Amino acid sequence: METRTGFLITQIKQVQGRVFQRLLDACGVDAFNGAQGRILYVLWQEEHVPISALVRGTGLAKNTLTAMLARMEEQGLVTRETSPQDRRQVLVALTGKARGLQAPYEQVSEEMNRLFYQGLTQEDAALLDSLLDKILLNLEACEARLKNPQKKE
Repeated sequence: METRTGFLITQIKQVQGRVFQRLLDACGVDAFNGAQGRILYVLWQEEHVPISALVRGTGLAKNTLTAMLARMEEQGLVTRETSPQDRRQVLVALTGKARGLQAPYEQVSEEMNRLFYQGLTQEDAALLDSLLDKILLNLEACEARLKNPQKKE
């Protein structure tokens, strides 16, 4: 079965990123880019998060995340501090500036959701979500197998 799904997902991701950034710019939010927004989103849910939790929550590689956090710290969006319970662990927290960006970010996210499902019936939207969930599960299972190839299922 040959389909264009992979190509379409890549195209959607690229266009979505550009549209999302333009919508943020239109709202006057130029303090961060899309990938940094993923980091902020995780931190808006829970503060003082270890870097390992940010890796899981954002899907970014640790070295990429570390470099982005350094830039975000320079921009005054986050702080990094040593955990009082475990001095080997670094915790990331939001600044007041970053907290102030949450409302416009959520507004843009809602607009993106509206754009994603524009012209779809509720049934179409539910089917799309269900199919994408299945694709995600397939890929996560494959990733787990590739991480640990000697483990049999």
